[in-house]
Amino acid sequence: MIFSRKRAAGRHAHDERATNVAGTTEGTPSGPVEPARGPYDVTEAPAGVQRLDLGSLQIPAVPEVEVRVQADQQGVVQQVVLVHGQSALQLGVFAAPRSEGIWDEVREEIRQSLFTDGAAAQEVTGEYGTELHARVRTEDGLTDLRFVGVDGPRWMVRAVYQGAAATDPSAAGPLAHCLDGLVVDRGVEAKPVREPLPLRLPREVGEQAAASDPAAGQADTVPAPGKR
Repeated sequence: MIFSRKRAAGRHAHDERATNVAGTTEGTPSGPVEPARGPYDVTEAPAGVQRLDLGSLQIPAVPEVEVRVQADQQGVVQQVVLVHGQSALQLGVFAAPRSEGIWDEVREEIRQSLFTDGAAAQEVTGEYGTELHARVRTEDGLTDLRFVGVDGPRWMVRAVYQGAAATDPSAAGPLAHCLDGLVVDRGVEAKPVREPLPLRLPREVGEQAAASDPAAGQADTVPAPGKR
C-alpha cells in the first residue's frame, strides 16, 4: 500500500491510471549514483548519470528501485513513488520563493494536519535537517511515515518514506541514493509559491498510454534509462 496525503503541500486528487517504470540492475550503476549529495538544481547536476526524466524531476537509475508513476489520461504525472523491498519513497516538488525556503512552514502545516486527523508527529533531526516522523491510521492499519524536506533555489522537494525506511533511516538504502541524486528542473517561468511543479511521463511511456484503451486502467511497464 502506498500512502498519499492529499492535504500536504497542495497535493491534488485525481482519477489516475498507474504506470510502472522499472528501475533494475541491468545497465545501471551498482553503487551510489552521486559522489556528493543532492537533490541538485539542474544547473548544478553532475554529468554522466543516467536519469529518468519526468520533467521537473529527474530520478537517477539505481539498481533494484522501481519507479511507480500515476498519471492522468493526458500523461500529466500526479504522483511518483519509488519502491525497494518493503520500503517506499513518495516524491513531490513545489515552487518556492527566491528569497527563502518553505520547508519549515510546510512541515508545521503537515504536523497540524496530522494532529487534526488524530495522529501525533515528532520532529527529529535527520540528514537533511528537521524531519517529521508520524504514525497514521490507514485502511491497512497503523503506518509509519517519515517526511523529509529539501529547500533549493526556488523549489522544495518533499519526500515521504514509508515502511522500514520510515523508522530506520539506515534501511532506506537505494531509496536514499535516489533522493541524494535527484535533479530538479524548476524552469524559469513565475509560479505561485507551493504550486506543484509540472511532471510528465517520458515520451515513450506517454505514447504507449495514448495507444492503449483509456478505460482499461492497466499498468504499463517500460525499462529505466540504459536498460534494454
